[in-house]
Amino acid sequence: MRLATLLLAACLLPAQGVAAETRIPPSALDTAAQLRERALADGTAWQVLESLTTEIGPRLAGSEADARAVAWAQAKLRELGYDKVWIEPVTFPTWERRGESAEVLGAHAQPLVVTALGGSPGGTVEGEVVRFESLEALRAAPEGSLAGKIAFVDQPMERAHDGSNYGKAGPVRSRGPSEAIRKGAVGFLMRSLGTTRHRVVNTGLTRFEEGLEPIPSAAVALPDADQLARLLRRGPVRVRLALDCGWTGADYTSHNVIGEITGREASEEVVLIGGHLDSWDLGTGAVDDASGIAITMAAGHLIGQLPQRPRRTIRVVAFANEEQGLIGAREYARRHSGEVANHVIGAESDFGAGRIYGFDASAPESAQAAVRDIAAALAPLGIEYMPGEGGPGPDIIPLATIGGAWAWLGQDGSRYFDLHHNADDTIDQVDPADLAQNVAAYTVFAWLAAEAEGGFGSAARAMQGANE
Repeated sequence: MRLATLLLAACLLPAQGVAAETRIPPSALDTAAQLRERALADGTAWQVLESLTTEIGPRLAGSEADARAVAWAQAKLRELGYDKVWIEPVTFPTWERRGESAEVLGAHAQPLVVTALGGSPGGTVEGEVVRFESLEALRAAPEGSLAGKIAFVDQPMERAHDGSNYGKAGPVRSRGPSEAIRKGAVGFLMRSLGTTRHRVVNTGLTRFEEGLEPIPSAAVALPDADQLARLLRRGPVRVRLALDCGWTGADYTSHNVIGEITGREASEEVVLIGGHLDSWDLGTGAVDDASGIAITMAAGHLIGQLPQRPRRTIRVVAFANEEQGLIGAREYARRHSGEVANHVIGAESDFGAGRIYGFDASAPESAQAAVRDIAAALAPLGIEYMPGEGGPGPDIIPLATIGGAWAWLGQDGSRYFDLHHNADDTIDQVDPADLAQNVAAYTVFAWLAAEAEGGFGSAARAMQGANE
């Protein structure tokens, strides 16, 4: 999941013209009820989740495991009975993590648990630590005041079931290192962007503004951030930060992996669901985003087992390299920009495997009755219709920006940032019953959207903005 999801939703409503009212046939609603119960009892998603996290493990974009994951996804879609399976190339620079450490020097010498931020250069720096309670405080520091020093932004992130506090704290990671460079710092440390009290650290991508010389940049585990703050209250603290990581200078070609259950009538019209195949490298990427891959692959599989194919095509996309900037999603939107109107609606599962509690869609007034029908079919799963809430999943954003309609199936993220981008992101953190509820929701949504007579507002816009 990326910060952009929380910031862009309000401006990604598709173009809305006059259209006939979209309706869902009663027979489709009857089948949806049967699918819902079948999905709750089905173990396909758990089997897919276990397979991906066990056989492949962490899937850092551009790594050897990335290639194995692409091959795995193709084989798994075929095994699950998808009618068509193919790949589309996605090329990007590669970043590697090889090693990292940090230690307090002097009278109170001790190690700190850190991890390099994605995109950080390697190098060893040593300097006095200057603590800032927020990114705003760092911005307010005088120019040159951190010459030869290490900036430490100790801004906490609070829990929120909808993940909204990630939007408030996220800029520390994305913008903090550049601010530190402008003040003269030789290194950057930040309080881990997470909510767990375990001694693990949340990584994630940072970017350096053009014209600035990048500096070693790392996150610090929450207990270690607290320890560093206590030490600073006792007097000056010097830290040595050693990172062995960086961009390799070579491009890598991965792939979006796509599977389809072909529609029986309007096969050219697509209901898109999916997740992202890559992960960070500290855990096995179970909640981010093997769960999303498992949920959506299982949903398409269950629909494909029906005696009759859906009216429209169900397309499941395992997107490449979401973690380093929606790279696969941007390429998908570019490649399919001429087919936006045929992308009837899209939804991505990329916020873990907590129970889905809310549903909304970007549909125009002409499709609101159909949206309410879908919401009613989701209600037995404990899902509330929440008009005006949520937004497109991260990998749906580029498609939504050029006019694609989107749906939001909001997952409970209360514990998500205990696991996000850290070593605790493993399969034991996923509740099988919650996973099944997600599968039931995505199966019902995808089936009813595919059976709907009429659209949900997709209409092509200019490509401008899709790569912003």
